[in-house]
Amino acid sequence: MTNIVAHVAQTALQTVAAAPEAAQTAEVASTVEATSDWLASFTAFVDKIDGYVWGVPLIASILVTGLLLTCILRMTHLLNLKNAFRYMFAQEEGSGEVSQFGALCTALSATIGTGNIVGVATAIGTGGPGALFWMEVAAFFGMATKYAEGLLAVKYREVQPDGTVLGGPFYYIERGLKGRFGLKSWKWLAVLFAVFGALAGIMGIGTITQIHGITSAVQRFFDPAFDPSNMATGIQLFGTTYSVPVVIAGLFVTVCVGLVVIGGLKRIAAVSTVIVPFMAIFYVVIIAFLLLGNVSKLTAALELIVRSAFNPSAFTGGMVGTIFIAMQKGIARGIFSNEAGLGSAPIAAAAAKTNEPARQGLVCMTGTFIDTIVICTMTGLAIVVTGAWEPSLGLKGVDITIEAFRRGLAFLGPDSGPVASFFLMTALTFFAFTTILGWDYYSEKCLEYLVGAKRKWAVKAYRLAYVAVVFVGPYLTVSVVWGIADTFNGLMAFPNLVALVLLSPVVWRVTKDYLERSKGNN
Repeated sequence: MTNIVAHVAQTALQTVAAAPEAAQTAEVASTVEATSDWLASFTAFVDKIDGYVWGVPLIASILVTGLLLTCILRMTHLLNLKNAFRYMFAQEEGSGEVSQFGALCTALSATIGTGNIVGVATAIGTGGPGALFWMEVAAFFGMATKYAEGLLAVKYREVQPDGTVLGGPFYYIERGLKGRFGLKSWKWLAVLFAVFGALAGIMGIGTITQIHGITSAVQRFFDPAFDPSNMATGIQLFGTTYSVPVVIAGLFVTVCVGLVVIGGLKRIAAVSTVIVPFMAIFYVVIIAFLLLGNVSKLTAALELIVRSAFNPSAFTGGMVGTIFIAMQKGIARGIFSNEAGLGSAPIAAAAAKTNEPARQGLVCMTGTFIDTIVICTMTGLAIVVTGAWEPSLGLKGVDITIEAFRRGLAFLGPDSGPVASFFLMTALTFFAFTTILGWDYYSEKCLEYLVGAKRKWAVKAYRLAYVAVVFVGPYLTVSVVWGIADTFNGLMAFPNLVALVLLSPVVWRVTKDYLERSKGNN
């Protein structure tokens, strides 16, 4: 009897002791569920806005603007592509803060990033192989757009007495369009671009997408079996469990970003001129090696890309979208990657040491060629050749690219999987890191235009906020990440495209004058 009483008492005590723990567990579960519902609602809202922004009007505007500028320039920019690469490394005396190569690397640091690895995979995974075709179409006409942006940036920039350069779309909108077309001032349009540019940098393409790409790749390499539902295997943040590698990588990148952005443009350019060329060449060599190992499949892959561009469902069993989805995803991801038409690259181009607007336009144009025509194309070919994009695999984002490298490098042996993951993790880390740096510079210049260059406290506060967003970036869902980035990219494009179209006669006059003066010198 005594033993029975003791057992009952012990059971009662255990029940009482477990009650708070059970209540706490229920509370945590309730919080996680509420957080998940909120994220789902927010994701749906972002996707809806993204669909409106990247609808037919914007896609048509980007393509038509590029086509218009290509026709106005009579393709002279493409005929001078060889000279453009030569000018890239030439030293020219002129006003500015960095060399032409430094300005290009700063621009490339902001363009060569997750868009080349994750963005291409997302476009093909959603729109089918045909999305790569439309990405190339956008890039072809985008070269004329990028040329015009670089030209106008140098022509209408302001050089301060201390050598600091103020330039970009907000200046060629305000100064180039002043008094034109019946309006005394176009400053309102310049302000609109600067607002969208500052928000794009801190809330989209410059921070969230890049750091998310880095930490996702790190997790897949160091902790591929991580289970977010098991709270004991990770770290609790914002009501969700994250793997230890993700948290460590996020903190490390955040610290590195903070150390570099404090130095401003010159430090960003110095870092970019070292990292960007090295990683771009390394990435291209590895993909070239993969494609050579699968050269027998290239012809069929190219045929699939072209044919599915106009009828995706016929080649995917209806498992991906229509031709409009292929166009939308291809163009959106292409613009996300090379930024032609967004107006971001001319902010860096304006700082180049040159007195020839057309010459800098040519150098600026090579950025689109390198980023999309070369790097994005090779990534897309690797994905299509290996079949890693097929919907039946159920892969998304960077997982598609990892699978492509795993399959494509299978001839190396059974260790091709870890090798592919490590390579992509390294490439993503360096590419995305430099993109974060480049977009910090872009968005700071947008802010300076809005508040005035003399208000240094505002820039310093913005840098702190920028670093803070980099810190929280890994903890947002993939859909929200890309949706926010796409939305702000599209909003930036509208005022910039208006200025490019209205100033297209100026672009041709400056180009014609430069070509006439440079005859016999090339």
